[in-house]
Amino acid sequence: MVVDAAGLPAKAVVPEPPSPQGSGPGGWIESTITELRRVVWPSRQQLISESVAVLLMVTISAAAIASLDRFFHWLSQLLFR
Repeated sequence: MVVDAAGLPAKAVVPEPPSPQGSGPGGWIESTITELRRVVWPSRQQLISESVAVLLMVTISAAAIASLDRFFHWLSQLLFR
């Protein structure tokens, strides 16, 4: 008898048989299309507002990194002349 770490009888794990839907390239395409139908796509307004938010945050982050880079460049020029 096989036991697990707790000393209880171990349960046999039976693998599921492969799905006929996912076998081969045609099955993969069919399952991909099925999954894409389940996706909840954003509305146009949500897409635009979230895209603007992402672009704004990227711009602010880039400006902050550029400012820090210029500051440290100025500081290194001042210290290592």
